[in-house]
Amino acid sequence: MSTHLKVFKNARLVLADEVINGSLSVNTGGMIEAIETPTNVDGHDCEGDFLLPGLIELHTDHLETHYAPRPKVRWNTVSAVQAHDAQIACAGITTVFDALRVGMDEDADLRYSDMRALADAIETGQREHRLRADHFIHLRCEVSAPDVLNAYKVFEDDDSIRLISLMDHTPGQRQFVSLDAYKTYYQGKKGFTDAQMDEFIRRRQERASGLAPDNRRKLSDIAQGKGIAIASHDDATIGHVEEAIALNTKIAEFPTTVEAAKASHEAGMAVLMGAPNVVRGGSHSGNVSAGELAEAGYLDVLSSDYVPVSLIQAAFQLADEIEAIDLPQAAAMVTSSPARAIGLDDRGSLTPGLRADLIQVKLVGSVPIVRGVWREGRRVA
Repeated sequence: MSTHLKVFKNARLVLADEVINGSLSVNTGGMIEAIETPTNVDGHDCEGDFLLPGLIELHTDHLETHYAPRPKVRWNTVSAVQAHDAQIACAGITTVFDALRVGMDEDADLRYSDMRALADAIETGQREHRLRADHFIHLRCEVSAPDVLNAYKVFEDDDSIRLISLMDHTPGQRQFVSLDAYKTYYQGKKGFTDAQMDEFIRRRQERASGLAPDNRRKLSDIAQGKGIAIASHDDATIGHVEEAIALNTKIAEFPTTVEAAKASHEAGMAVLMGAPNVVRGGSHSGNVSAGELAEAGYLDVLSSDYVPVSLIQAAFQLADEIEAIDLPQAAAMVTSSPARAIGLDDRGSLTPGLRADLIQVKLVGSVPIVRGVWREGRRVA
Protein backbone atom coordinates (compact mmCIF):
# COMPACT_ATOMS: atom_id res chain seq x y z
CA MET A 1 0.00 0.00 0.00
CA SER A 2 1.34 3.46 -0.93
CA THR A 3 2.01 6.12 1.68
CA HIS A 4 -1.16 7.80 2.95
CA LEU A 5 -1.43 11.54 2.70
CA LYS A 6 -4.45 11.55 5.00
CA VAL A 7 -6.82 9.20 6.80
CA PHE A 8 -10.37 10.24 7.69
CA LYS A 9 -11.58 8.22 10.67
CA ASN A 10 -14.76 7.96 12.72
CA ALA A 11 -16.88 9.01 9.74
CA ARG A 12 -20.34 8.11 8.49
CA LEU A 13 -19.34 7.34 4.92
CA VAL A 14 -22.09 8.02 2.35
CA LEU A 15 -21.45 5.38 -0.29
CA ALA A 16 -23.40 4.67 -3.48
CA ASP A 17 -26.00 2.46 -1.80
CA GLU A 18 -25.43 2.64 1.95
CA VAL A 19 -24.07 4.68 4.84
CA ILE A 20 -21.41 2.95 6.93
CA ASN A 21 -19.26 3.86 9.91
CA GLY A 22 -15.61 3.65 9.00
CA SER A 23 -12.49 5.32 7.69
CA LEU A 24 -11.26 6.47 4.31
CA SER A 25 -7.64 6.82 3.24
CA VAL A 26 -6.21 9.16 0.62
CA ASN A 27 -2.87 8.55 -1.09
CA THR A 28 -0.21 11.10 -1.96
CA GLY A 29 -1.67 11.50 -5.46
CA GLY A 30 -4.90 12.89 -4.03
CA MET A 31 -6.93 9.78 -4.85
CA ILE A 32 -9.12 7.65 -2.60
CA GLU A 33 -7.09 4.55 -1.75
CA ALA A 34 -9.23 2.50 0.60
CA ILE A 35 -12.43 2.41 2.61
CA GLU A 36 -12.37 0.37 5.80
CA THR A 37 -14.83 -0.25 8.60
CA PRO A 38 -12.41 0.23 11.53
CA THR A 39 -12.45 3.75 12.94
CA ASN A 40 -9.73 3.36 15.59
CA VAL A 41 -6.88 4.51 13.32
CA ASP A 42 -4.71 7.60 13.36
CA GLY A 43 -5.91 10.47 11.21
CA HIS A 44 -8.41 13.28 10.89
CA ASP A 45 -11.27 12.59 13.31
CA CYS A 46 -14.63 13.28 11.66
CA GLU A 47 -16.29 12.96 15.08
CA GLY A 48 -19.14 10.89 13.69
CA ASP A 49 -20.00 13.43 10.97
CA PHE A 50 -21.02 12.41 7.47
CA LEU A 51 -18.28 12.17 4.84
CA LEU A 52 -19.58 12.65 1.30
CA PRO A 53 -18.04 13.16 -2.13
CA GLY A 54 -17.51 16.82 -3.00
CA LEU A 55 -20.62 18.32 -4.58
CA ILE A 56 -20.76 18.90 -8.34
CA GLU A 57 -22.61 22.01 -9.53
CA LEU A 58 -23.60 22.19 -13.22
CA HIS A 59 -25.51 25.48 -13.36
CA THR A 60 -24.91 28.46 -11.12
CA ASP A 61 -25.14 32.11 -12.16
CA HIS A 62 -24.05 33.15 -8.67
CA LEU A 63 -20.79 34.68 -9.98
CA GLU A 64 -22.67 37.63 -11.48
CA THR A 65 -23.79 38.80 -8.04
CA HIS A 66 -20.14 39.21 -7.02
CA TYR A 67 -19.17 41.00 -10.24
CA ALA A 68 -22.25 43.28 -10.42
CA PRO A 69 -23.44 43.59 -6.80
CA ARG A 70 -25.51 46.70 -7.60
CA PRO A 71 -26.87 48.26 -10.83
CA LYS A 72 -24.01 49.95 -12.72
CA VAL A 73 -21.45 48.69 -10.16
CA ARG A 74 -18.64 46.48 -11.52
CA TRP A 75 -16.23 44.71 -9.19
CA ASN A 76 -12.70 43.68 -10.06
CA THR A 77 -13.02 40.38 -11.94
CA VAL A 78 -10.23 38.60 -10.05
CA SER A 79 -11.69 39.62 -6.70
CA ALA A 80 -15.21 38.67 -7.83
CA VAL A 81 -14.11 35.21 -8.95
CA GLN A 82 -12.15 34.62 -5.72
CA ALA A 83 -15.14 35.63 -3.58
CA HIS A 84 -17.49 33.44 -5.61
CA ASP A 85 -15.06 30.53 -5.43
CA ALA A 86 -14.73 30.83 -1.65
CA GLN A 87 -18.50 30.77 -1.15
CA ILE A 88 -18.89 27.84 -3.54
CA ALA A 89 -16.21 25.81 -1.75
CA CYS A 90 -17.52 26.59 1.73
CA ALA A 91 -20.91 25.27 0.56
CA GLY A 92 -19.22 21.91 -0.16
CA ILE A 93 -18.99 22.32 -3.94
CA THR A 94 -15.65 21.04 -5.26
CA THR A 95 -16.51 21.06 -8.98
CA VAL A 96 -18.46 23.97 -10.44
CA PHE A 97 -19.68 24.93 -13.89
CA ASP A 98 -19.89 28.71 -13.80
CA ALA A 99 -22.79 29.87 -15.97
CA LEU A 100 -22.00 32.90 -18.13
CA ARG A 101 -24.60 34.60 -20.30
CA VAL A 102 -24.27 34.60 -24.09
CA GLY A 103 -26.90 36.67 -25.85
CA MET A 104 -28.13 39.83 -24.17
CA ASP A 105 -31.22 41.99 -24.30
CA GLU A 106 -30.71 45.49 -25.64
CA ASP A 107 -31.40 46.87 -22.17
CA ALA A 108 -29.30 44.32 -20.23
CA ASP A 109 -27.01 45.63 -17.48
CA LEU A 110 -24.16 43.34 -18.60
CA ARG A 111 -22.60 42.75 -22.02
CA TYR A 112 -20.74 39.78 -23.41
CA SER A 113 -17.47 41.66 -22.90
CA ASP A 114 -18.22 41.35 -19.16
CA MET A 115 -18.73 37.61 -19.57
CA ARG A 116 -15.45 37.28 -21.45
CA ALA A 117 -13.63 39.17 -18.70
CA LEU A 118 -15.11 36.84 -16.07
CA ALA A 119 -14.12 33.77 -18.11
CA ASP A 120 -10.57 35.10 -18.34
CA ALA A 121 -10.46 35.59 -14.57
CA ILE A 122 -11.74 32.05 -13.98
CA GLU A 123 -9.23 30.49 -16.35
CA THR A 124 -6.32 32.50 -14.98
CA GLY A 125 -7.27 31.51 -11.45
CA GLN A 126 -7.32 27.86 -12.49
CA ARG A 127 -3.90 28.07 -14.14
CA GLU A 128 -2.39 29.84 -11.14
CA HIS A 129 -3.94 27.36 -8.66
CA ARG A 130 -5.69 30.17 -6.77
CA LEU A 131 -9.14 28.60 -6.74
CA ARG A 132 -10.48 26.23 -4.11
CA ALA A 133 -12.95 24.44 -6.40
CA ASP A 134 -12.36 22.98 -9.85
CA HIS A 135 -14.00 25.40 -12.32
CA PHE A 136 -15.45 24.82 -15.79
CA ILE A 137 -17.56 27.17 -17.91
CA HIS A 138 -21.21 26.72 -18.82
CA LEU A 139 -22.53 29.10 -21.49
CA ARG A 140 -26.18 30.09 -21.04
CA CYS A 141 -27.12 30.86 -24.65
CA GLU A 142 -30.27 32.96 -25.08
CA VAL A 143 -31.39 31.78 -28.51
CA SER A 144 -33.92 34.61 -28.90
CA ALA A 145 -31.21 37.31 -28.60
CA PRO A 146 -29.95 38.97 -31.81
CA ASP A 147 -26.31 38.88 -30.71
CA VAL A 148 -26.10 35.30 -29.42
CA LEU A 149 -24.00 33.89 -32.28
CA ASN A 150 -21.60 36.84 -32.30
CA ALA A 151 -21.33 36.63 -28.52
CA TYR A 152 -20.50 32.93 -28.74
CA LYS A 153 -17.55 33.71 -31.03
CA VAL A 154 -15.60 35.30 -28.17
CA PHE A 155 -15.66 31.88 -26.46
CA GLU A 156 -15.26 29.56 -29.45
CA ASP A 157 -11.61 28.65 -28.75
CA ASP A 158 -12.14 28.08 -25.02
CA ASP A 159 -11.29 24.59 -23.74
CA SER A 160 -12.94 25.38 -20.39
CA ILE A 161 -16.40 25.28 -21.95
CA ARG A 162 -17.91 21.87 -21.25
CA LEU A 163 -21.64 22.69 -21.32
CA ILE A 164 -24.01 25.02 -23.14
CA SER A 165 -27.69 25.46 -22.39
CA LEU A 166 -30.10 26.57 -25.09
CA MET A 167 -32.40 29.03 -23.36
CA ASP A 168 -35.42 31.01 -24.52
CA HIS A 169 -37.04 33.36 -22.04
CA THR A 170 -39.61 34.74 -24.48
CA PRO A 171 -42.81 35.69 -22.61
CA GLY A 172 -45.75 33.35 -23.06
CA GLN A 173 -43.86 30.06 -23.20
CA ARG A 174 -41.50 27.74 -21.28
CA GLN A 175 -40.65 29.28 -17.89
CA PHE A 176 -43.08 32.14 -18.48
CA VAL A 177 -46.21 30.50 -19.90
CA SER A 178 -48.05 32.84 -17.55
CA LEU A 179 -47.68 36.45 -18.68
CA ASP A 180 -48.73 37.52 -15.19
CA ALA A 181 -45.71 35.68 -13.72
CA TYR A 182 -43.50 37.25 -16.39
CA LYS A 183 -44.78 40.72 -15.58
CA THR A 184 -44.31 40.18 -11.86
CA TYR A 185 -40.69 39.11 -12.40
CA TYR A 186 -39.59 41.69 -14.96
CA GLN A 187 -41.71 44.67 -14.00
CA GLY A 188 -40.32 44.53 -10.47
CA LYS A 189 -36.80 44.00 -11.77
CA LYS A 190 -36.89 46.74 -14.40
CA GLY A 191 -39.23 49.23 -12.76
CA PHE A 192 -41.41 49.47 -15.90
CA THR A 193 -44.81 51.15 -16.08
CA ASP A 194 -47.66 48.98 -17.38
CA ALA A 195 -47.32 50.52 -20.84
CA GLN A 196 -43.56 49.99 -20.90
CA MET A 197 -44.03 46.40 -19.78
CA ASP A 198 -46.56 45.68 -22.54
CA GLU A 199 -44.17 47.13 -25.14
CA PHE A 200 -41.28 45.11 -23.69
CA ILE A 201 -43.32 41.89 -24.05
CA ARG A 202 -44.38 42.75 -27.61
CA ARG A 203 -40.76 43.35 -28.69
CA ARG A 204 -39.57 40.13 -27.06
CA GLN A 205 -42.22 37.98 -28.71
CA GLU A 206 -41.72 39.53 -32.13
CA ARG A 207 -37.94 39.13 -31.95
CA ALA A 208 -37.99 35.51 -30.79
CA SER A 209 -40.22 34.22 -33.58
CA GLY A 210 -37.62 35.17 -36.18
CA LEU A 211 -34.43 34.23 -34.36
CA ALA A 212 -34.82 31.42 -31.85
CA PRO A 213 -35.28 28.32 -34.07
CA ASP A 214 -32.31 29.10 -36.33
CA ASN A 215 -30.01 30.10 -33.46
CA ARG A 216 -30.93 26.94 -31.55
CA ARG A 217 -29.94 24.71 -34.49
CA LYS A 218 -26.69 26.57 -35.21
CA LEU A 219 -25.53 26.52 -31.59
CA SER A 220 -26.36 22.83 -31.32
CA ASP A 221 -24.28 22.07 -34.42
CA ILE A 222 -21.35 24.04 -33.00
CA ALA A 223 -21.53 22.27 -29.64
CA GLN A 224 -21.76 18.79 -31.15
CA GLY A 225 -18.80 19.55 -33.42
CA LYS A 226 -16.69 20.50 -30.42
CA GLY A 227 -17.86 17.72 -28.11
CA ILE A 228 -19.59 20.16 -25.74
CA ALA A 229 -22.57 18.78 -23.82
CA ILE A 230 -25.94 20.41 -24.58
CA ALA A 231 -28.68 21.20 -22.08
CA SER A 232 -32.24 22.19 -22.89
CA HIS A 233 -33.85 24.76 -20.62
CA ASP A 234 -37.36 25.24 -19.22
CA ASP A 235 -38.96 22.61 -21.45
CA ALA A 236 -42.73 22.60 -20.94
CA THR A 237 -44.21 20.37 -23.64
CA ILE A 238 -43.60 17.06 -25.43
CA GLY A 239 -42.73 19.16 -28.49
CA HIS A 240 -39.95 20.89 -26.56
CA VAL A 241 -38.58 17.53 -25.44
CA GLU A 242 -38.71 16.08 -28.96
CA GLU A 243 -36.79 19.13 -30.18
CA ALA A 244 -34.19 18.56 -27.44
CA ILE A 245 -33.84 14.87 -28.37
CA ALA A 246 -33.26 15.81 -32.01
CA LEU A 247 -30.43 18.13 -30.92
CA ASN A 248 -28.70 15.32 -28.95
CA THR A 249 -29.37 17.01 -25.62
CA LYS A 250 -27.84 15.35 -22.54
CA ILE A 251 -29.37 17.42 -19.72
CA ALA A 252 -32.91 18.79 -19.29
CA GLU A 253 -32.55 21.89 -17.11
CA PHE A 254 -35.53 23.04 -15.06
CA PRO A 255 -38.44 21.44 -16.98
CA THR A 256 -41.56 23.35 -16.01
CA THR A 257 -44.11 20.50 -16.15
CA VAL A 258 -44.33 16.88 -15.02
CA GLU A 259 -45.07 15.95 -18.63
CA ALA A 260 -41.78 17.42 -19.91
CA ALA A 261 -39.73 16.01 -17.02
CA LYS A 262 -41.14 12.50 -17.49
CA ALA A 263 -40.50 12.53 -21.25
CA SER A 264 -36.95 13.86 -20.77
CA HIS A 265 -36.12 11.29 -18.08
CA GLU A 266 -37.51 8.42 -20.14
CA ALA A 267 -35.51 9.61 -23.17
CA GLY A 268 -32.29 9.24 -21.16
CA MET A 269 -31.68 12.91 -20.41
CA ALA A 270 -30.60 13.86 -16.90
CA VAL A 271 -33.41 15.97 -15.45
CA LEU A 272 -31.94 18.87 -13.47
CA MET A 273 -33.93 21.00 -11.04
CA GLY A 274 -33.07 23.80 -8.65
CA ALA A 275 -32.10 23.01 -5.08
CA PRO A 276 -33.76 26.27 -3.93
CA ASN A 277 -37.00 24.83 -5.33
CA VAL A 278 -36.59 21.86 -2.95
CA VAL A 279 -35.65 23.99 0.06
CA ARG A 280 -38.45 26.52 -0.49
CA GLY A 281 -41.01 23.82 -1.29
CA GLY A 282 -41.79 25.06 -4.79
CA SER A 283 -40.82 27.07 -7.85
CA HIS A 284 -40.52 30.85 -7.49
CA SER A 285 -42.23 31.21 -10.90
CA GLY A 286 -45.13 28.87 -10.19
CA ASN A 287 -43.90 25.90 -12.24
CA VAL A 288 -43.68 22.25 -11.17
CA SER A 289 -41.94 21.62 -7.86
CA ALA A 290 -38.71 19.64 -7.68
CA GLY A 291 -40.16 17.65 -4.80
CA GLU A 292 -43.05 16.46 -6.97
CA LEU A 293 -40.61 15.27 -9.64
CA ALA A 294 -38.47 13.55 -7.00
CA GLU A 295 -41.48 11.67 -5.63
CA ALA A 296 -42.42 10.59 -9.16
CA GLY A 297 -38.88 9.35 -9.87
CA TYR A 298 -38.13 11.91 -12.59
CA LEU A 299 -35.45 13.97 -10.81
CA ASP A 300 -31.80 13.11 -11.52
CA VAL A 301 -29.65 16.16 -10.69
CA LEU A 302 -29.90 19.17 -8.41
CA SER A 303 -28.31 22.57 -9.02
CA SER A 304 -27.82 25.33 -6.46
CA ASP A 305 -28.76 27.87 -9.17
CA TYR A 306 -28.64 31.16 -7.22
CA VAL A 307 -27.98 29.92 -3.61
CA PRO A 308 -24.79 27.81 -3.28
CA VAL A 309 -25.60 26.44 0.18
CA SER A 310 -28.95 25.10 -1.06
CA LEU A 311 -27.25 22.16 -2.79
CA ILE A 312 -26.25 20.27 0.36
CA GLN A 313 -29.41 21.37 2.17
CA ALA A 314 -31.70 20.06 -0.60
CA ALA A 315 -29.99 16.67 -0.66
CA PHE A 316 -30.53 16.09 3.06
CA GLN A 317 -34.05 17.52 2.85
CA LEU A 318 -35.08 15.12 0.07
CA ALA A 319 -33.73 12.18 2.06
CA ASP A 320 -35.66 13.34 5.11
CA GLU A 321 -38.98 14.21 3.44
CA ILE A 322 -39.44 11.64 0.67
CA GLU A 323 -39.87 8.05 1.80
CA ALA A 324 -38.63 6.51 -1.45
CA ILE A 325 -35.35 8.47 -1.38
CA ASP A 326 -32.61 7.60 1.09
CA LEU A 327 -29.46 9.64 1.75
CA PRO A 328 -27.22 7.79 -0.76
CA GLN A 329 -29.83 8.35 -3.48
CA ALA A 330 -30.25 12.03 -2.60
CA ALA A 331 -26.48 12.52 -2.38
CA ALA A 332 -26.11 11.00 -5.85
CA MET A 333 -28.18 13.89 -7.25
CA VAL A 334 -25.44 16.33 -6.24
CA THR A 335 -22.40 14.08 -6.82
CA SER A 336 -22.33 11.01 -9.06
CA SER A 337 -25.35 11.87 -11.24
CA PRO A 338 -24.08 15.30 -12.36
CA ALA A 339 -20.60 13.78 -12.85
CA ARG A 340 -22.06 11.08 -15.10
CA ALA A 341 -24.30 13.53 -16.98
CA ILE A 342 -21.35 15.75 -17.92
CA GLY A 343 -18.85 12.94 -18.53
CA LEU A 344 -16.55 13.43 -15.51
CA ASP A 345 -15.68 9.84 -14.66
CA ASP A 346 -12.87 10.62 -12.19
CA ARG A 347 -15.03 11.97 -9.34
CA GLY A 348 -18.46 11.92 -7.72
CA SER A 349 -18.37 8.95 -5.35
CA LEU A 350 -16.42 7.54 -2.42
CA THR A 351 -14.73 4.86 -4.51
CA PRO A 352 -11.07 3.79 -4.44
CA GLY A 353 -9.28 5.13 -7.50
CA LEU A 354 -11.41 8.28 -7.79
CA ARG A 355 -10.44 11.81 -6.75
CA ALA A 356 -10.49 12.50 -3.04
CA ASP A 357 -12.91 15.41 -3.33
CA LEU A 358 -14.55 15.17 0.09
CA ILE A 359 -16.83 17.09 2.41
CA GLN A 360 -17.46 16.62 6.12
CA VAL A 361 -21.04 17.44 7.08
CA LYS A 362 -22.65 17.71 10.52
CA LEU A 363 -26.40 17.81 11.03
CA VAL A 364 -27.54 20.56 13.39
CA GLY A 365 -31.18 19.72 13.87
CA SER A 366 -32.25 19.17 10.26
CA VAL A 367 -29.71 21.62 8.79
CA PRO A 368 -26.51 20.18 7.24
CA ILE A 369 -23.42 22.22 8.10
CA VAL A 370 -20.29 21.81 5.98
CA ARG A 371 -17.39 21.57 8.44
CA GLY A 372 -14.55 20.70 6.07
CA VAL A 373 -13.83 20.50 2.34
CA TRP A 374 -10.97 18.69 0.60
CA ARG A 375 -10.12 18.74 -3.10
CA GLU A 376 -7.87 15.89 -4.23
CA GLY A 377 -7.01 15.31 -0.62
CA ARG A 378 -5.94 18.90 0.08
CA ARG A 379 -8.06 20.94 2.47
CA VAL A 380 -9.57 23.99 0.74
CA ALA A 381 -12.27 25.06 3.24
